[in-house]
Amino acid sequence: MKQRSVVLTIITVICGFYLWELLDSGIIGTFALVSTEYLKHSNQWYRLITVALVHDNSNTLPIHLAFNMLALHSLGAPLERFFGKGRFLLIFFFSLICASFYSALNLGYNGYSIGVSGAVFGLFGAWVVVGRKVGGDIRSTLVIIAINFALGFTIGGVDWRAHLGGLIAGAAITKLLLLNVSK
Repeated sequence: MKQRSVVLTIITVICGFYLWELLDSGIIGTFALVSTEYLKHSNQWYRLITVALVHDNSNTLPIHLAFNMLALHSLGAPLERFFGKGRFLLIFFFSLICASFYSALNLGYNGYSIGVSGAVFGLFGAWVVVGRKVGGDIRSTLVIIAINFALGFTIGGVDWRAHLGGLIAGAAITKLLLLNVSK
């Protein structure tokens, strides 16, 4: 029997939470990322991970969710094949937690952040590191990263700090995982 992809499992779980969110948008308040000051006060550190489960549902079309899931699948599926399930999950969750922590450090006490894009940017970082390791052409990936950062500074509501934290964390953990891998 063929084993299920962890990327598809993550996508399924996130989409399931989005459906729940459509029925009860109160879960955003329960799972969204908040400031480190609030995290310390409330001891709700689980939010560093649950932020990935909730997405903007203010539009008729789930644009925020769709772009995150497309990027997660496009980057995650080949990275999962390259690294295997365990190492892929390590990259994904390390990126997510680092992205969330960096974002939370910069959020105001009443601010919040939602979405899985911090982890997705970690996968972008991993993709660049792997591409360099195998001698691939990573220019188009660098352009996509630059466009996403530019959009983050020009349109409101984008947590560029989570993106930056995830990108750096994903690249760093991937470099460590590839230390003993020959070209």
